[in-house]
Amino acid sequence: MNNNPGIIKRFFSSLWRILTATRSIVVNLVFFMLLFAFVGVLLSGEEQIHVPDKTALVLNLVGEVVEQKREVDPVEAFLSEAMEQSDDKPEVLLSDIIDVIGKAKKDDRVEILVLQLQGLQRAGLTKLQDIAAALEDFKSSGKQIIALGDQFSQTQYYLASTADNIWLNPQGFMLLEGYGRYKMYFKSALDKLAINQHIFRVGTFKSAVEPFIRDDMSDAAKEANKLWLNDLWMQYKEDVAARRGFGIDNFDENIDTLVSKFSASGSSFAKYALNNNWVDQLKSRQEMRSELIDLVGKNKKGDSYSHIGYQAYMTATSSTLDASAELTESASDKVAIIVAKGTILDGTQKPGTIGGDSTAKLLRKARFNDDVKAVVLRVDSPGGSAYASEIIRQEVELLKKAGKPVVASMGTYAASGGYWISAPADKIYASPATITGSIGIFGMMMTFEDSLSKMGIHTDGVGTTDIAGFGPTQALTPGMAKLFQLSINKGYQEFIQLVADNRGMTVEEVDAIAQGRVWSGKKAKELGLVDELGNLTDAVVAAASLAKLEQYDTLLIEKEQSSRNKIMQQLLGNSASLIGLFTSMDEKIAIDVTTNAVNNAPLSTLMTMLKAELSQMNQFNDPQGRYTLCVACSGN
Repeated sequence: MNNNPGIIKRFFSSLWRILTATRSIVVNLVFFMLLFAFVGVLLSGEEQIHVPDKTALVLNLVGEVVEQKREVDPVEAFLSEAMEQSDDKPEVLLSDIIDVIGKAKKDDRVEILVLQLQGLQRAGLTKLQDIAAALEDFKSSGKQIIALGDQFSQTQYYLASTADNIWLNPQGFMLLEGYGRYKMYFKSALDKLAINQHIFRVGTFKSAVEPFIRDDMSDAAKEANKLWLNDLWMQYKEDVAARRGFGIDNFDENIDTLVSKFSASGSSFAKYALNNNWVDQLKSRQEMRSELIDLVGKNKKGDSYSHIGYQAYMTATSSTLDASAELTESASDKVAIIVAKGTILDGTQKPGTIGGDSTAKLLRKARFNDDVKAVVLRVDSPGGSAYASEIIRQEVELLKKAGKPVVASMGTYAASGGYWISAPADKIYASPATITGSIGIFGMMMTFEDSLSKMGIHTDGVGTTDIAGFGPTQALTPGMAKLFQLSINKGYQEFIQLVADNRGMTVEEVDAIAQGRVWSGKKAKELGLVDELGNLTDAVVAAASLAKLEQYDTLLIEKEQSSRNKIMQQLLGNSASLIGLFTSMDEKIAIDVTTNAVNNAPLSTLMTMLKAELSQMNQFNDPQGRYTLCVACSGN
């Protein structure tokens, strides 16, 4: 007799053991998570991050600089930090960076500021200019800034150029490549797949749909892109050259000149950077560390210089009052700041994306708050849904009718739908490097009848009207195509009429500078699309002036967290800080720190690019299928 259990019984026994083990792991994980949270709450008042005396603040930024962070579940954030898992798309808030630099300027404990920027991934030129202004203000205190690294990207170098001294590793890398706009084009691929794309647009320069109808960039798009790219590149060169004390002809834009200089430098990128006066000295990591020890002394371990990192300093100073600040009673009158960051989509969206309903709700909150006397709408968006943009615009108009001035403050970009929601403001501020305009509109759909027929799949049936049952598996009829194009034409006329009404221009004048064309903030001011060049602070001052306020505070109006998230963030935030205290700060921000670098493997980079290109259109949800989007803005 066979006493061995049957195969089915063995299978289910094994499955049960796996489920039991999994359940045990999950229960233990939750238990330890709550234990850490409880201990963190108990010890949060006792354990604090200490800012050493006579120390260096290390601005070791990791990720993309943004106006508003995307919403992250606090439990997921806690588990990632506890297990030392890096965020795939880390973000750092622009306002936090500027605030930290401002505090360090007045902090007697901070003697120097060290720029260690190898973890900085992306930042628009407008954001870099704001950070650079804060760094220049820091130097006005008499404290010096030192930038160091194994390499500098173009983005990183813009900030490094504010430093009194720039140190590069002798084996380091640096190359300033300028600005470019290159995209993938899919027409031939779609043809091979027998996918029929149907495009409806208004605007000679509205190139958002070109990747689906062409295999290359149109001459009109090249003309428009070249103009604003040159404008931004000139601003970059002028800013860096002024800080480094050389002419704008020191940027090697000609490949022959670059190769010649590189060869004369012994084919060393580091030596080339030194000879070109990009950097001041070539130093090994140990040499950098030793010189910093001479400036601020050793840390407690004695193996590096005395320092505190950006995140630790922000945590240490967030709950303490500025010793030099006078305690004054808060003003009752407020200038509200509402951030509209990301692609504009219909409905309610999480922070980091603009929702027609959710952003309109924030504007309504400002309208019904009696303390709010004026509003600054901070726009950092390439556009998106025309319908959602209009919902937001209507709320801006209601604010004005309520007697509350509205000032639009444009960030890195405020184009297409981003301009739509800015246009009705009483005043529009933009940075010289803002990417704006792109006043145009398009619609796009794909049908798959030919693709399916190759597989032997066909669609047929009857309906009570000519348009009944229309879908992506059927051919687009000439009548339906005309219907969609008429809708797009009307959307464009509404857009240019909106601009004309609010900018004191004729429809013909707007049309001449519209047609989907992108402009820099500097050029937009010349064309009358913006009123003043300035940053968020300038916009706040202007809003207060329009409201005739002498004493006022700013009030950031943003989405309120749920009660559950508030509790979890408080508990897990405390325990996460506790975990951080168990880890030596020196391990996190030593000169030879390992940063969250982007995976530069060629295949990985290609797949990431393809995913980004193909998923962009898939997220749109305009109920009428009409979009006002500046695709050229993406990635800046």
